[in-house]
Amino acid sequence: MNVIETPIEGLLVIEPDVFRDSRGFFCEVYNEDRYQAAGIRSRFVQDNMSMSSYGVVRGLHFQKGEWSQAKLVSCAAGSVLDVAVDLRKGSPTYGQWYGVEISGENHRQVFIPRGFAHGFSVLSEKALFTYKCDRLFHKESEGGILLSDTDLAINWRVPEADRILSDKDKAYLPLREARIEF
Repeated sequence: MNVIETPIEGLLVIEPDVFRDSRGFFCEVYNEDRYQAAGIRSRFVQDNMSMSSYGVVRGLHFQKGEWSQAKLVSCAAGSVLDVAVDLRKGSPTYGQWYGVEISGENHRQVFIPRGFAHGFSVLSEKALFTYKCDRLFHKESEGGILLSDTDLAINWRVPEADRILSDKDKAYLPLREARIEF
């Protein structure tokens, strides 16, 4: 596998080895030994999956305090723009975001350490999105940042008129006003 460091420390893009032939392809999605050798020491305890249609934008979500989560995300079918925002106080890249297209075709994954907000936009007709988490979800600890925060200026690659958002995601505050605890 190929591990690509991003401009934000700890945030990694992983390109697993994909073996293709006339039958299709084979790809090892996760191997704890390989990922630990690549510096990903998280022990994943929960797997999640979502199916979404074109224009859906989910995020920017995080878990607060002791429930903060590291995630390993991928897109099994379709295509999404995956985005992570550094919320680590004292980090030289605090408030900066990084986005990368991940899809069922390119098989890329993104490792998002604890201390980040995360979201994605669906670029294809449908997308099957999966993520592994190193802590269980804790409803009372969920938080978020407004995905249209003008200070972040994230290009979600979906026109604003086509975006489909949850009421919860619409109600989040911009980063400078959000209450963030890690």
